[in-house]
Amino acid sequence: MAMRHQGRFLTITASLLAVFFVSLLVGRYTVDIQDMFASGLGTEILTNIRLPRMLAAALLGMALSAAGAALQSAFKNPLVEPSLLGVSQGSAFGAALAILFLVNSPVVVEISSTAFGLLALLAAYSLSSSIKYGGKILRLVLAGIAVSAMFSGGVGVIKTMADPLNQLPALTFWLLGGLSGVSWADLFYMLPLTLAGIAVLLILRWRINLLTLRDDVTFSLGADPGKLRAVVVIFAVLAVAAVTSVAGVIAWIGLIVPHLARKIFGADNSRIIPASLILGATLMIVFDTVARTLTAGEIPLGIMTSLCGAPIFLLLLSRGGES
Repeated sequence: MAMRHQGRFLTITASLLAVFFVSLLVGRYTVDIQDMFASGLGTEILTNIRLPRMLAAALLGMALSAAGAALQSAFKNPLVEPSLLGVSQGSAFGAALAILFLVNSPVVVEISSTAFGLLALLAAYSLSSSIKYGGKILRLVLAGIAVSAMFSGGVGVIKTMADPLNQLPALTFWLLGGLSGVSWADLFYMLPLTLAGIAVLLILRWRINLLTLRDDVTFSLGADPGKLRAVVVIFAVLAVAAVTSVAGVIAWIGLIVPHLARKIFGADNSRIIPASLILGATLMIVFDTVARTLTAGEIPLGIMTSLCGAPIFLLLLSRGGES
């Protein structure tokens, strides 16, 4: 069993490296391997355009997928994804607010987006205590849905106030999601918070298994389910808010990749979370490469993940149980 899982990890890791390398060479300007560093234009495209974009795509896929896997176990719900607690909608509201009322610069948009993503999480936690229906987990989910609706309404209001010639196109394009124009500065901005969130989830991946049990059983095994769940949720949301602030709202990846990892590696989070990191990075790079090469005009990444994510999810559900 262990050897089989090791072989599968080697396979998906090799697939990630192959996809990453091929994506660096593919685009409107094709870079030959022989001329990779011989041409000044080729070097510029590789080092300052494609490399930061591919790394950002990998980081985006890793954050969304690992967060999705952890949140699905924390809430004992296989349909949970990072946007459930309103993080994506809060980040979208923060970006819209910055684009319309603050200095419309990438750094300001990213800071505002991250701040409101975390604010959405705090709002969901605060509101969940006032809900009288269901248990703690259900109350938090219901509060997250309500917070998502409120921030989505706020985004709608801001869009009606935006200048249709300048502000509205920028806001609409950001909401569609994408990595067009991502630079090294954008990558370095989201790197610390994203890596911190991923690192904590990796460290806790064995203990996250306890959250799939009843809370009284988890407590009897020596873990406080409330504190453990809070830590998992906070760091998962932290990673998602950081990448969302740069890439915009990207759906489906945080939902389908954990299911794909379970199909391959079973139900143990000690394997699911590392596998989700690798598979999420691979899938996001593939989606981003297709989005920027399929047509003359780049397809927004959020649209691409929605178009491909739903059929993949249905296919996974139709294939039966975990391996």
